[in-house]
Amino acid sequence: MELIYNVFQTLLNAGPTVLLPLIILGVGLVFGVKPAKAFRSGLTVGIGFAGIKLVINLLSGSLGPAAKAMVERWGFSLDVLDVGWGTIAAVTWASPIIPILIFAILAINIIMLILKKTNTLDVDIWNYHHMAIVGVMTYFVTGNIFLGVGASIAMAIVTFKLSDWSAGMVEDYFGLPGVSLPTVSALSSLIVAVPLNWLLDKVPGVNKINFSLKDAKKYLGFFGEPMIMGLILGGVIGALAGYDFTNIANVAVNMAAVLVLIPKMTSLFMEGLMPISEGAKKFAKKKFKGRDLFIGLDAAVVSGNPDVITTSLIVIPLTILLAVVLPGNRMLPFADLAVVPFRVALVVALTRGNLFKNVVIGLCTTAAILLAGTVTAPVLTDLASSVGIDLSLAAGALISSFAATSLTQSFIIFMAFTVGNPIINIPLLIIGFAVIWYYMDVIKPKKDAKKNPENNEVGQSA
Repeated sequence: MELIYNVFQTLLNAGPTVLLPLIILGVGLVFGVKPAKAFRSGLTVGIGFAGIKLVINLLSGSLGPAAKAMVERWGFSLDVLDVGWGTIAAVTWASPIIPILIFAILAINIIMLILKKTNTLDVDIWNYHHMAIVGVMTYFVTGNIFLGVGASIAMAIVTFKLSDWSAGMVEDYFGLPGVSLPTVSALSSLIVAVPLNWLLDKVPGVNKINFSLKDAKKYLGFFGEPMIMGLILGGVIGALAGYDFTNIANVAVNMAAVLVLIPKMTSLFMEGLMPISEGAKKFAKKKFKGRDLFIGLDAAVVSGNPDVITTSLIVIPLTILLAVVLPGNRMLPFADLAVVPFRVALVVALTRGNLFKNVVIGLCTTAAILLAGTVTAPVLTDLASSVGIDLSLAAGALISSFAATSLTQSFIIFMAFTVGNPIINIPLLIIGFAVIWYYMDVIKPKKDAKKNPENNEVGQSA
């Protein structure tokens, strides 16, 4: 036993760059991936992690001092830097409990499929990190492995059910039959969007506003490119920091580089995990032959929709303004501005492309993300440091993102498992979700059947 402990401790001391490839190798072998391919996948993920660390060092060294100077000069209380979902994913996959969480999430998906409690077969292993990070952070705060695993299981159950309930919208609006989107970064917006959309439909006058700007992308497309966004944002921050022209240009170009390089580095993660995802897909298909299922795909398949892009290009600059004026917010949006399309994709489907609603609801979901990100930033900063990514930009500065526990779904579950008394919070969370589950799977289908006898399917949109 001592030998096993020493080997494990040695691997931990080697750091995530070494540990990650070994974890991915093990996961791949369990799913029946050939050893050579599993090894290559693990090594690719490890390289991606190393690349992200290099890019983050560039981000920290350039933007950190500028952001600090800007905040001090103008009195902004924005000392929490958005470092992007890719960095958060790297932190998640670097956690020593990640194998347990990934297998727990996969097991829950299989069990729910067997019991016919979900129709979503989630083969997008990469995006499991959205569910796993809540467990990682819960374990980091509580030191309790059972609470950590439980938090990720709760995330998985909610995610798979939200995927089922929104599958109708995905098919109807985006034209993707038999597909659901179990990407938490997209699904989570529905928690705010559904009741807000219902409210807007009840407001006289407002419920009559319905317009679309599908061709706006051709006028704003240049400014929607990641490198241009980084250049402009970096230049503005440098100017607000009181820098001279040379230093402004340096910050601007470095920020353009960061927004270009982060997706390229994180793409290595995706490349490395693709064989693992395929192995998981084959594994699941052997167990569920002949059954009609929703194939759970990355929300990237809908993020390029013209209405989604148009909404995003409007919401992105407004998000920066919102961050400055929103009471209680301390997060400075940056790296995750490029993935706003993911956050608004299902909002667009919910409103059927109503641009007015898209912007209003998109800003409200963003406000919730900013506030949740502010609250959980201290934990995330300490967690990142614990796995070898030191993202403290300066004394007192913190990191966050539009992912992790900033997402509304993730935030609710994380708080239930870590704040106050979990013995009380967790049962309340279960009861609340059970009520929603009963309504969506029992009451709503009956109502829909009465309205339209020809359409009596459970997986209709929320």
